[in-house]
Amino acid sequence: MRRGLTRMIALAGILPLLFLIIWLFTVRMPGPAFSGPLPALTPNQDRLRTGLETHVRVLAHDIGVRSDETYANVQRAAAYIERTLRGLGYEVVSQEFSADNREYRNLEATLRGTSRPQEVVVLGAHYDTAEQAPGADDNASGVAGVLELAQVFAQERQSRTVRFVFFPTEEPPSFPTADMGSRHYATAARERNDQIVAMLSIESIGYYDTEKGSQRYPFPLNLAYPDVGDFIGFVSNLRSRSLLHRAIAAFRAHATLPTQGAAAPSWVPGVWWSDHWSFWREGYHAIMITDTAPYRNPFYHTPQDTPDRLDYDRMARVVHGLTHVVRAIAN
Repeated sequence: MRRGLTRMIALAGILPLLFLIIWLFTVRMPGPAFSGPLPALTPNQDRLRTGLETHVRVLAHDIGVRSDETYANVQRAAAYIERTLRGLGYEVVSQEFSADNREYRNLEATLRGTSRPQEVVVLGAHYDTAEQAPGADDNASGVAGVLELAQVFAQERQSRTVRFVFFPTEEPPSFPTADMGSRHYATAARERNDQIVAMLSIESIGYYDTEKGSQRYPFPLNLAYPDVGDFIGFVSNLRSRSLLHRAIAAFRAHATLPTQGAAAPSWVPGVWWSDHWSFWREGYHAIMITDTAPYRNPFYHTPQDTPDRLDYDRMARVVHGLTHVVRAIAN
């Protein structure tokens, strides 16, 4: 009886310490997060908003579903991305590969660094969709974000090289297999010994809901985060925690949108669900910037994931904040 009581007392003392350690490593992030009413968009943010909505409508409305069942649309999306990048003055490199007996291509535009060009920052987004989903949020929003970042930095060199990369075959049935476009890209980068110092996966950044109860999480993250889906999330594994902290600190210093960050074990559901996972497999530091997709958006992977459901004002705030993240990481 006494021994059992002693164990219970010891356990009661250990549990708070365990939760404190988890909070310090997983939840606690640098810098104060924005809170309160959102201010009016600045002129630069308003321009971003227009560009983001244009890209999303072309990809998710004019082109539509971009899955292996609508292969021609995947190629149309690739052509649109390439044409847009070339219009910004970039040379575009295609990395071609086969998946399910079809030819696909990763698209890469490079902004060479001024003083440390051998060190590379990758900004990536996948341009395919799930079957039957036009994919406005998942992931035309991410593609639009990277395209707008490419425009912002077209005439603004950084110390490190910045690559804007667009991947097909992120969605099932390719996920999570060697057929993913990002797996092909990350594997080839490792074989070349590319010094990728950071990879940012821009994954579903357009859906927001200010109602209480609109945000869900996988266990155990649901114990530590708010239930209102009005924020943008920064997610990493434990190994990429320092990159996550640097990115979210830069974002919070400039952005006018609430943020949440999590550095969690890779086995937590959702933490590894995008192209950053491919870079983790090759030993690179990578994070995901996301609205949390299925944990918030009820139209995720459905025909209702359409351009009219996205919040382009908040998207513009996200991309504006990411310009400061890129400057912090690439210099």
